[in-house]
Amino acid sequence: MLHPITFSIPKEKICSGDTVKTKMVSNLIPGDMKTYIYNTEEEYYNEYKTSYFAITKKKAGWDCMRHYEIIANGCIPYFIDIEKCPKYTMFLLPKELLMEGNALYNKLKNKHVNELTEEEKKEYGILQQKLMDYTRAHLTTKKMAEYILQKTQFTGVSNILYLSGDTSPDYLRCVTLHGFKELMGNKCHDYPKVPHIYKSNINYSQLYGKGITYTKLLDPSLHNDALDATILENIKNKYYDIVIYGSYHRGMPHYDLICQIYKPNEIILLCGEDIHNCNYNTFLKKGHSMFVREI
Repeated sequence: MLHPITFSIPKEKICSGDTVKTKMVSNLIPGDMKTYIYNTEEEYYNEYKTSYFAITKKKAGWDCMRHYEIIANGCIPYFIDIEKCPKYTMFLLPKELLMEGNALYNKLKNKHVNELTEEEKKEYGILQQKLMDYTRAHLTTKKMAEYILQKTQFTGVSNILYLSGDTSPDYLRCVTLHGFKELMGNKCHDYPKVPHIYKSNINYSQLYGKGITYTKLLDPSLHNDALDATILENIKNKYYDIVIYGSYHRGMPHYDLICQIYKPNEIILLCGEDIHNCNYNTFLKKGHSMFVREI
């Protein structure tokens, strides 16, 4: 009942792939703060759209939102040391394709964009398309929500309670919640409401990562405010078919009550932390399904 999971990206963030390249390698270097010059999502995405390749790597954790943003904008990642990534970490990413990207980067990196042959452009285009097709097929937020339901054998549920302790930005919790909203609308109820994934007047630029990719995605109607007032009653009456803790490290509200009402396998725990000390056995022995990003 222990499963790997990764970040994911909203399908609307994936471009057509028909981009005009003006540079071989993106100027944005992970870890080099001097290169973090982009203040808006449009500027940031355009940096990747106009680059053939973009460098990415393991930081605190192997799985980074940057990997998905690079691919979604029609750029191929050069992933430093990807061959060292543990088998079940980034398990859902196309590691073989990413290694092909590294090989192509090493072949072309010393060329100017105007020096590329038609054969080289074709080779690049084929790999670029494979990466984008894979992302659409497996790595959108909706696909990740479907993956969780398939692994736990709850594909036929009608109502989901998606609980948070701390509602401040957490990539895995936020993008996976977006996926469940895409899949089920307000039949997936987030409590407390995760405000920044909805369209509102929040100053998103002050959020982690300047709010890029994971904020202001959903119409406010996708949160049923009336259900907030009856949360305890609805738990006791088992109004929801399953309960998901979007980040169990960051709080598990009403856990004791939920354990009294719900079967152990109807409680699902997500861990999106870079560095953690998950006591898998404690929760697995209780019969909960767990999805862990950095295994």
